[in-house]
Amino acid sequence: MTDGDMWVFGYGSLLWNPGFPHVETVVATLDGYHRSFCMRSIHHRGTEAEPGLVLALDAAEGASCHGMAFRVDPAHHEPTLAELRARELISSAYVERVLPLALRDGREVAALCYVIDPDHVQYCHLDLDEQARIIARAVGGRGPNTEYLFNTADHLSEIGIEDAELTWLAQEVRRLAG
Repeated sequence: MTDGDMWVFGYGSLLWNPGFPHVETVVATLDGYHRSFCMRSIHHRGTEAEPGLVLALDAAEGASCHGMAFRVDPAHHEPTLAELRARELISSAYVERVLPLALRDGREVAALCYVIDPDHVQYCHLDLDEQARIIARAVGGRGPNTEYLFNTADHLSEIGIEDAELTWLAQEVRRLAG
């Protein structure tokens, strides 16, 4: 965290539901990772019996992920970290990392990021058609998997970030869900 600031990178549900007080938001890019529905969700957007899918930062050479950097209210660093760990590390499929972000305004900051552990049992690589079928039917403790996809796709669009895979998935899931 640069100069005493705590930054958090949002690329999925943190975009529309950060769940912590923040004093600044800036569109940002994380190099070396891409946004992917590569994590089976057995808590928030699915169950152990019928897993859903959630987004994760998946490492890939030459990749980059555009999202939102949130600067946490300084009075809330400790509770925010505790809340994020309870939310994101529920099954240890994510690994907490502090990684460099390039902010759209030219600054570079170190930010807390939750990346997928490729050796974890919840990690998967599925084609887009299979992702759409799973997302269209899965429901977990935080609600339907469709809600997660639609909110993320809508918020990316609102902040001017194009993600062709998420756009296609949202259209296909709407078709499948009727």
